[in-house]
Amino acid sequence: MKKILYLVAAIACSVATAGSYEDFFSAIKQDDAGTVQSLLQRGFDPNTLDPRGLNGLYLALREPAPKVVQTLIAWPKTNVEIRTAQDESPLMMASLKGQTDVVQKLIDRGADVNKTGWTALHYAATGGHLAIMALLLEHHAYIDAESPNGTTPLMMAAHYGSTEAVKLLLNEGADATLKNQQGLTAIDFAHRANRGDAADLIAQAIRQKQPKGKW
Repeated sequence: MKKILYLVAAIACSVATAGSYEDFFSAIKQDDAGTVQSLLQRGFDPNTLDPRGLNGLYLALREPAPKVVQTLIAWPKTNVEIRTAQDESPLMMASLKGQTDVVQKLIDRGADVNKTGWTALHYAATGGHLAIMALLLEHHAYIDAESPNGTTPLMMAAHYGSTEAVKLLLNEGADATLKNQQGLTAIDFAHRANRGDAADLIAQAIRQKQPKGKW
């Protein structure tokens, strides 16, 4: 009789867990912070991965689901450093999306500004999000961080970002002479995107650092 009771209890628990799993990810899509909060209070693990291996906070940032994002960041058991299979962190996604307040809260929760490989600064520079770039640099983001193929934030700003993003990085001391593994410099990135304004800025920065008669 006891074995039967244990079996019934286990089945009930499994069904409840499965229901919570579906409810959690459905609530993220609907930006239903109330349901997410209720599930968390009932013991649901905020770091649960969906079938694609993505965590709730990352998904909420990507949707976007701003109310759920705030709920998950505020929940003490949420791991703000959990990564995707592509090594993307919630901080990187928030930086790409231009969510300055979220970036600050993630940093306050201990998010790694200087993870190896692609960084939040790369992502912020790609989107041309100046406030986030400045915030990351204020928290000691490495300005010449190299992606797995040696690409720097300045290169990303030169190709995808804005002229203002390029200017900010140059003013903060980014090295405009670095090359990635394909031998491309930030000026090359700018030319490939037909960004003459960015190329001119970078060239000017290089000239200013060269001894007279060397350029």
